This record gives sequence, C-alpha cells and structure tokens, in this order.
Amino acid sequence: MSYNRYAWLEKEKPQSEQQAPLLLPTKEIPGSYGIPFISPIKDRLDYYYFKGHDKFFQSKIDQNSSTVFRTNMIPGPFMASNPRVIAVLDAKSFPILFDTSKVEKKNVFTGTYMPSTKLTGGYRVCSYLDPSEPSHTKVKQFLFNLLKARKDYFLPAFRSAYVAPIFSSVESQVASHGQANFNDLNNDIAFDFLGEAYFGAPPSKVGASGLQKKVTIWLLLQLAPLASNVLTKFHFPKLVEDFLLHTFALPSFIAKPGYKSMYEYFNTAGSAALDLAEKVGLSRDEACHNLIFATCFNTYGGLRVLFPGLLARLAQSGRDLHSRLATEVRQAVSSHGENGQVTLAALEQMDLANSVVYEVLRIDPPVEFQYAHAKKDFLLQSHDAQFQVRKGEMLFGYQPFATRDTRVFGANAGEFVPDRFVGSDGAKLLRYVWWSNGPETEDPTVNDKQCAGKNFVVLVARLFVAEFFLSYDSFTAEISGSLVGSQVNITSLTKAKASAGNFY
Repeated sequence: MSYNRYAWLEKEKPQSEQQAPLLLPTKEIPGSYGIPFISPIKDRLDYYYFKGHDKFFQSKIDQNSSTVFRTNMIPGPFMASNPRVIAVLDAKSFPILFDTSKVEKKNVFTGTYMPSTKLTGGYRVCSYLDPSEPSHTKVKQFLFNLLKARKDYFLPAFRSAYVAPIFSSVESQVASHGQANFNDLNNDIAFDFLGEAYFGAPPSKVGASGLQKKVTIWLLLQLAPLASNVLTKFHFPKLVEDFLLHTFALPSFIAKPGYKSMYEYFNTAGSAALDLAEKVGLSRDEACHNLIFATCFNTYGGLRVLFPGLLARLAQSGRDLHSRLATEVRQAVSSHGENGQVTLAALEQMDLANSVVYEVLRIDPPVEFQYAHAKKDFLLQSHDAQFQVRKGEMLFGYQPFATRDTRVFGANAGEFVPDRFVGSDGAKLLRYVWWSNGPETEDPTVNDKQCAGKNFVVLVARLFVAEFFLSYDSFTAEISGSLVGSQVNITSLTKAKASAGNFY
C-alpha cells in the first residue's frame, strides 16, 4: 500500500525543471480586498449565490488578468476573523501549498475558519497540525501503522461489506422502483465497510447501527460554513440561509450525544488500533479522537463524494466506455485474478480503469480547497510572472482550476478524458493530480500534509470500478447536483453476460 508505482518518474524532472529558469517579470499581486466587512460579505454572496464557485474565480482571473490575485475567501464575517487570501489558481503556482519549507499548515484545514475543538474531544486533530508539531508525527505514524497492519483485509472487506450489499440493494430498488438512490445506499454501506476494513467490526453488526446518521450530523456542523443552497431548497430566502450558515458557527452541543456514541464505538472496535497508537507515544484518548476524524471526516467524508462522482462520470460517458472497461476488467481478472475475483495483481493490469479513477480525482477532487500561511517572505511563480509573498499572508488554492490548467493538460483540460493517464506520457501527468494534498506520484510521509490514506482511497476507487464492471456490462443513471458532489440515481443495470474478450 505504501509503494510508489511511479518511482521511475522521480528520475525525470518536468520539462520546466530541466531547462534554465525563465526570467519571469516580478509583479505586484493584483486584486484588492476592498472595503473591510462589506467587501468580504459581497464576495461571499457572489461565491455562494450570485455567481457560483467557478464563475466567481473566473471573473477574478479576467478582472486581474492573472491566476494569482488577492481576494476575500469564504465564510468571512463573523465566522472568520481574517478572510484575506492570495489565490493561486494555476498548475505552476498551486504546488506552493505543499512546500512546508515555505508555508505553514497550522489550523488551515477548513480554510479561514476552524471548527471548535469541542467537536474533536478538545484536541487539534492531525488535519489541523503543522508537520513541525511533534503530535503531527505521532498521529500520522499511527495512521500509517494502522493501514499497514490492516492492508490484507481491504480487498475481502470491500467485497463482503461493500460490493455485495450495495449491488444487491441497487438491483432490488431498480427492479421495484425503477431507480436506486446510489448516494443514500453509499452513505450507509461505506461506513460499515470502513469499520470492517479498519477494525473487522462493521458498526451495524456490533450494536452500533445508526451511527452513520450521527456522523453525518457531526460532519454538517463542521462543513456548514462551506455549504450553500441547503435551506433554499425549503424556500428559505438566500440571505436568510447565508445568515444562518455562514455568519456564526452552529453550536457544537448538537453533535455531543452522537459524538459520544462515535467515541464508544471507536474506543471498543478500534482497541487493537489504539494499541498501535501507544507504541508511538500517543495516549489512547488522543489517538481515538484522531481515529474518529481520520475515518469519519477524511475517509468516509471523501467516499461520500468520490464513489458518486465516479458513477456520474461513467454514466455520462456512455456504453462505449463501459464496454472497454468491462472487457479490460474481465481479461485482467481472467489472467491475474483468483477464483474469478479481483486481486491486486489484476488491478495493475487495468490501465484504463486506473486512468478513469485518476481522471475523476483530477477533474472532481473530493476536497476543492487548500490553504497555508507563508512562513517567510518568498517569490511565488505562476506561468507568466513572479510575485512577492510576505510572511504571515494566507495562500489559497482552488484545486479544480489548477488541475484543469490548459498549459499542462491541453485544450481538453476541462473535459473528462477516460484514458488521459494511460501509457508513459499519461503517467507523467500524474504529478499534476493533487487531490490528496500532494502529487499523485509521491507517497505521504510524517513530514508533509499529504493524506495518510492516499493509497487506500485510490485502491478502493479502483476496486469499485473493477467490481462494478465485473458484475455489469452497462448502466444508466440520472445525474444532478447534491449538497456535496453529484447525486446519482441509477435507472437501469445490464448484468454481465459475456466472458472476458467476448464482450461485444
């Protein structure tokens, strides 16, 4: 799980690094923060309601003729004391957010505001720690050790706890109702899968059924300042919703009873995991709260977005892509599987399926924002200029713009291209896929902020695609927007009826 499939790329620097540095003009960072209090609220309303995310940033780029500029970022007053950021929205400037020699990542996981530590047992959990803090090393090493200890359980847990239940439920709902709400099924079953994968104890089978709903409430309390068009669906005026969600933090006591149940489950089911924490010098209590956050916020929260996102892109691509994937998956399982089942060796043969996963992570990253504070003065480079950044200034990256940079990915950078990462030339582009808070070609360490579970997430996404097309020839779905990511209602399934190499 921790090996680097692209180690050979480390020997080959990008073209821009092979050549002598270009003499870029030094410019003042364009843009303005406007009138205190008033301008941050205006920017917030534009971002959430009047323009929307992409148009908000594109209008700023057009206005400033630059992909690096000053702006206010959400949620603003009164939630965030300082909404001022330097936006970096191209593939050249964006990686500064990962350079811990120049930037600090303390308390910036959710951006310009930080949820109350009452929601995490009084601890600043790993996502809010800078790598320079001693607790960061201990917690991240603990998470690495847990993933390593459980790696042999991931595939069987995915088949038994996720694939079998969700596929049977989807088929049943389509047969009886004409469609299946994949998101709702995924939200319930994915949480059970993580309990099985990490602890061998799915919540629904150890007396903790219903825990997923408590986790959802806990997540919403932390993410409400980043959400919009939640209450407007119930005919609340936009300004009323803005005031209720984006002005003051929702009270943490709402989640207290549910969080107590979450803690009890993780403290009991994760007892063996907490033994690993003590070996790296963490108390069981601090480790348990970090384990809750890593599992429920980082991983479960991510799977709630990633799996529907995968299905949405696949549904929109149509039967031709489905045919190619089904053929590839079945041939790989036939030659490298075990008893007709997907294995790691089989996954390594699925170049198209793996490319589809990376392309979804590129174009629809589960986490769109990255933040950091400058540790010192330095020059920041975009494609066309360099800019002076001062110590203490906050940098902000909107990943969907940086990972759709036409100067890296070409004219079709904004399109979903399933085989974009196939072959050696495609693999070279993986260094510009940053969904994990770092390049896809690198593995996380205790010295950086790259997601500890990066390889686990990629593995289960690849497993999802492989298991789906091992079982089905094709499918159709209705796609719409949801609170986060895509809403997928599957409307038809064509069960597998052909052997490998005989799909058409």
